[in-house]
Amino acid sequence: MWAGKWALTVAAAAEIATGLALLVAPSLVAWLLFGATLTGVAIPTARLVGIALISLGIACGWPLVGMLTYSALATLYLAYLGLAGGFAGVLLWPAVVLHAVLTALLTVELTRHDLYLDE
Repeated sequence: MWAGKWALTVAAAAEIATGLALLVAPSLVAWLLFGATLTGVAIPTARLVGIALISLGIACGWPLVGMLTYSALATLYLAYLGLAGGFAGVLLWPAVVLHAVLTALLTVELTRHDLYLDE
């Protein structure tokens, strides 16, 4: 059983590290992985994937915290893109609202649970 927990911890750490790298330098990560740089909408998409990977890594230990992390960061990043990034499709603001509502619901749920319990 210890080997499985160790493998999960290593996998979670790798996903978090990759997610952080995608947030900071998405084109560099794409170049290292695929031999091509990112342009246009691929850059914010890669950053959103970075947020998802960080959240996945957190969810390996605390599922509720992982989902809350994703929803909160997605809310903030999507709103930022809409206000300052020049990217705003027809579903951007509904997605911001949806993630904001999910963030609120997950926050309420988190206050009802002990983080250290395996659920």
